[in-house]
Amino acid sequence: MAQKLWEKNVQVDQEVDTFTVGKDREMDLYLAKYDVLGSMAHITMLESIGLLTKEELTVLLAELKNIYAVADSGRFVIEEGVEDVHSQVELMLTRRLGDTGKKIHSGRSRNDQVLLDLKLFTRAQIQEIVELVSALFEVLISQSNRYKDVLLPGYTHLQIAMPSSFGLWFGAYAESLADDLQMMQAAYKVCNRNPLGSAAGYGSSFPLRRQMTTDLLGFDSLDYNVVYAQMGRGKMERTVAFAMAGIAATLSKLAFDACMFNSQNFGFIKLPDQFTTGSSIMPHKKNPDVFELTRAKCNKLQGLPQQITLICNNLPSGYFRDLQIIKEVFLPSFDELKDCLRMVTHMMREVKVNEHILDDDKYALLFSVEEVNRLVLEGVPFRDAYKQVGLNIEAGKFTPVKEVHHTHEGSIGNLCNDQISVLMQNIVDGFAFNRVNEAERQLLS
Repeated sequence: MAQKLWEKNVQVDQEVDTFTVGKDREMDLYLAKYDVLGSMAHITMLESIGLLTKEELTVLLAELKNIYAVADSGRFVIEEGVEDVHSQVELMLTRRLGDTGKKIHSGRSRNDQVLLDLKLFTRAQIQEIVELVSALFEVLISQSNRYKDVLLPGYTHLQIAMPSSFGLWFGAYAESLADDLQMMQAAYKVCNRNPLGSAAGYGSSFPLRRQMTTDLLGFDSLDYNVVYAQMGRGKMERTVAFAMAGIAATLSKLAFDACMFNSQNFGFIKLPDQFTTGSSIMPHKKNPDVFELTRAKCNKLQGLPQQITLICNNLPSGYFRDLQIIKEVFLPSFDELKDCLRMVTHMMREVKVNEHILDDDKYALLFSVEEVNRLVLEGVPFRDAYKQVGLNIEAGKFTPVKEVHHTHEGSIGNLCNDQISVLMQNIVDGFAFNRVNEAERQLLS
C-alpha cells in the first residue's frame, strides 16, 4: 500500500482511513489536470528562487506535461492506497525521476494546492457554461425574431390578461440569460484570484514569488492575505453556485412554460415527435420528458448554494476537513447544468409554434385593454373608458379588435433584440477568457 504524504511510522486505522478519504479519490479525478497545471507554475517559481535547479525544472516540467496529457485524455487513475490527486501526481513523478519528484511540494500545502485546483477547474467550467448559455441565447433571439409577429395570450394569476407574442416569450428568456451571466461574471472574478503560496493558510518562510505564479496561471490577481485565501474555501464554491442557480432558475421556468404550452389544453407549441416519450399503457402519449427532467434537475441545482452554506456555515477561520464534502456536491453540478443547457438549446431550436392561437374566441377578452386605450386616445378619461369597456364585457357586448400597436421599447412591436444582443456580447467579452487561455497555453507549450 502506498504511504500517504503525511504519514510517518504509524499507519492510520483502516476504518478511519476509509471514512476520512470518503469519495475524495473519485472527486479528485475532476481536478487531475488542474493539479498538474498548478504544479507546473509552482515549480517554475521554485526554480526562480533557487529551490530547484534549471535541470531539475526541465525534467519535472517534461514529465508533468506527460501526466497532463494522460489526465486531459481521461486516462488518469488514482491508484488503490493513494489518498488523493496530489499524492498520485507526486508518486508518478518520484517513480520516474526519483528524489527530484519529491521536491515539488516545497512552499505549499495540500490546503493551497486543492484551493488552486478548485479555482482552475471552476474557471474552466464557467467558460464552458458561458459558451453554452451563449448558444442558447442565440437560439432564443433567433426564434424571437422569427416569430415576432405571432401573438399568444399573456397571463396573470394563470388567467388570460393581455396579448403577448412569441417574440416577447423567446426574447424574455434570452434577456434573463444575459442577467444570469452578469451574475456569473461576478462569481468568475471571485474565482479567478490566486491562492497559491498561502500554504496551510499562514504563508511560508520560503521567499515565494506569488505574483509570478499568478501571472503564469493567468489569474487576475492574488488572494493577498494568506488567512483569507484559506477562508475562500467554500466561499468561492458558494458564490459560483449562486450564479449557477440563477441560470438553473431561468431554465426551470422556461421548462415549466414549455410543458404547459405543449399540453393539449394550451396547444401553443409542439415538440417534434422524436423529442417526446411515450406511455406503456396509453398509445397516444407524447410526453415532454426532457423539459420535465430539466425542471427537476434545475430545481435541484437551485439548492446547491444552500447545501454548501450548511456545510461551511459555522466554521471559524483556518482549514477543516468538513470542506472536503463540498467537492461531492459542487464538482458534479457543472456537468448537470451543462447537460440541461445542451438539451434546452436543442429543444428550443426545433420547437414548432402555433401561429393561430388567438383565432379562438375564448381569448377575445385579451384585447379589452387595447379597447380602453383606444378610447383614451380619442379623449375619453381613462377611468371612464375602463368602466365603459367593463360594462360592455358584463353585458356580453364586447367585440374585440384583434390588433395591437405597441411601439415602446421592449414591447410587442419593438422587441429591442439588437440591444439585448449587444448587452449579452458586452457581458461575455467582460470575462476575458482569452487571457486565461493564453496563459495556460504558454505554460503547457
